[in-house]
Amino acid sequence: MTKPSGQGREHATVDSLDLWKPKVPRIYDYFLGGKDNFAHDREVMEEVRRHVPDAPLMARENRAFLRRAVRDLAASGIRQFVDIGAGMPVEAGAHQNVHEIAQHTAPDARVAYVDIDPVVASHGRALLGKSPGVAVIQGDARYPEDILADPELRGVIDLDEPVAVIMLAMLHFIGDEDDPQGIVARLRAAMAPGSHVVISHSTSEFDTDGRVQKAADVYRKASSPLTLRDRAGILSLFDGFDLLDPGLTTLSLWRPEPTTGSVWRSGPGTAAPPGAERQWIYAGVGRKTD
Repeated sequence: MTKPSGQGREHATVDSLDLWKPKVPRIYDYFLGGKDNFAHDREVMEEVRRHVPDAPLMARENRAFLRRAVRDLAASGIRQFVDIGAGMPVEAGAHQNVHEIAQHTAPDARVAYVDIDPVVASHGRALLGKSPGVAVIQGDARYPEDILADPELRGVIDLDEPVAVIMLAMLHFIGDEDDPQGIVARLRAAMAPGSHVVISHSTSEFDTDGRVQKAADVYRKASSPLTLRDRAGILSLFDGFDLLDPGLTTLSLWRPEPTTGSVWRSGPGTAAPPGAERQWIYAGVGRKTD
């Protein structure tokens, strides 16, 4: 991988301050029903929705996957979480933030939120920074060593102990030229045995009519272009990790919630929307064993 130059870092910071350019965190916030977005963000999202009408559903399913993954990891004994590309904090309620999910199961859980956008990081500090066991920092995923060395992050995260690194709908905003597989590998090298990685990523796998690619192209108007990858490309992000059951699946099929009497069913006692096996976002959780 060719490491981006210092000039690239400076450009990313200046560009992030441009409130008049549609931004991915605010776009995602809009799809989750949040209020931290502007008219130009909503215009981009409506254009995305014209190509893929189920985009708001995918945003909600993405957040639901996060809830299930964090809850299960906290229940298994993980007490540290690093959320890279965290985006806007969500309002209390159904969506919840990572520390709220983890601390509901494990009150001593600690969380570091990381985002490249200084406005998002500032907003996160204002809303979440005083929560026990929480740090919010600005950081660029292309420089994982810088993120993990940040003093604020190290104030709540001990890398000698297992940690769950979350990259939710984030790596598809890392182009091939910045080597997303290498980024995950560098994170893995710094993680203790027993650590985990949580990834969701948009896919071209089921895009038979090009609608998803057209939606991805809309993001070129925003702060970060979106790169679709096939199943093999997304699976390669988990190299060096053992995938937890049920492996790499679409969002709704990763450990769906038990239900009774639901019309959304993928099998006995589990809930999933119709067509869940062909959703255009893959999800998985991997464990580092050595």
